[in-house]
Amino acid sequence: MFDEAKIFFGSTEETKTDKTERRSPYDNNVVSIAQACTADDTTRALKIARNAAKTAAGTPLSQRILWLEDVAEKLHENKEAFALTLTKEVAKPIAFSRIEVDRCIETIKLTVLELAGLSGETIPTDIMPSGKKTLAYFKREPVGVVACITPFNFPLNLVAHKIAPALGAGNTVVLKPTPEAPMTAYMLARLFVTSPYAVKDALSVVYGDAEVGSTLVKSSIPRVISFTGSVPVGHIIMSQAGIKKVSLELGGNAATYIDKSADLKLAAQRCAFGAFYNSGQVCISLQRIYVNAEVYGEFATLIAEETAKLKVGSPYEEDTFMGPLIDSESKERAGNWIASAKAEGARVIAGGKEVDGLFPPTVMADVTDEMKIICEEVFAPIVSLVAVPDYETAVEKMNDSPYGLQFSIFTNDLKMTRTFIDEAQCGGVVINDIPTLRFDVQPYGGSKFSGVGREGPKWALEEFTEIKSVVIC
Repeated sequence: MFDEAKIFFGSTEETKTDKTERRSPYDNNVVSIAQACTADDTTRALKIARNAAKTAAGTPLSQRILWLEDVAEKLHENKEAFALTLTKEVAKPIAFSRIEVDRCIETIKLTVLELAGLSGETIPTDIMPSGKKTLAYFKREPVGVVACITPFNFPLNLVAHKIAPALGAGNTVVLKPTPEAPMTAYMLARLFVTSPYAVKDALSVVYGDAEVGSTLVKSSIPRVISFTGSVPVGHIIMSQAGIKKVSLELGGNAATYIDKSADLKLAAQRCAFGAFYNSGQVCISLQRIYVNAEVYGEFATLIAEETAKLKVGSPYEEDTFMGPLIDSESKERAGNWIASAKAEGARVIAGGKEVDGLFPPTVMADVTDEMKIICEEVFAPIVSLVAVPDYETAVEKMNDSPYGLQFSIFTNDLKMTRTFIDEAQCGGVVINDIPTLRFDVQPYGGSKFSGVGREGPKWALEEFTEIKSVVIC
């Protein structure tokens, strides 16, 4: 474990007099220290990235591949240290922290695989009478400088989803990690910077919040802003960015429909996982469950039983499923959501009250469309059950949301499945599992307020490159 998260001004590590402390959401102990960066620090990092961009673009693909492979190997060798740091900084249960490290390794390896296919194609310029025979093709080139801003809920893997494709494509990067997990980001960045295959000054890391983020976004140096976070911040970025590529992975209000033909026990097990994984602090956490009225009572009993089985407690214990929320404000907000829903007529059938200071997984029954708890993104371990007469009503209610990240359906009706795939207004659909299901190899992103662009190594490489058209007469 390092003493503190240092700034990377390119390949040079520096510290500052002003620092910030990160306290554990679980026990409030200081778990990491980071440098308190300013707008001037951010501008300095951007200028270093701009100056290194030409060298990065000219680096052989073979070296960039060796670079990523080396980082993945070192990450594997230090898996437990990374997992423990994750647990300390964001209180993710240790078993799930290990899973995140594994996924981060896989994300980097997937990027290597996709780099082999990052190519252009020839174009027949004599296809129309006005054309003529030439040698014409297009190729992909790095954009130059990429600014990456990442969130607290997956502070390792979501960093990899941005910087691995950006650096692999031949760009330089300035990373602003979440203030909640500076050491996690620093440890990963250090693997990149200290690798024997590293491109000099290709990666910079600055720490901070609004001042640093705004400086990155407003600057004319980055050609791409890649952001994962909240919708309000996404609106600000779009208004400040100017003429550059902007990739936004924003909030969600994930929903599923439980059809009367579904395996209810399986659906209840998976829905309990999808609603409360990572304390519900996932953009695709299951928040709305629409249940066919004929099986509503049975399903409500089953999901309450499954929820009661989940262990809430110390994130350092191997069998803990759910630890604390990221901060006290989030816990207070979750309590307010429940109080509001109860006042409007909803019932708590599981959880609802703190256990040893920790907010529990909570199931709300008899929720209606008018309640705030179902209209807005909760980002807490709360899931709402809504009775519906049929599939048509369910999909209409799912789509009646400003968010469109991922939806799912549990059914054994093939016709219903095919219809749902076409009718769901979102970036991803899942059949017979939770909308929280995500594979890093897939395109990931949403419609409406849920974002612009797609993540996943293959699609991120497209975001971080430009097409250049070539004609040789």
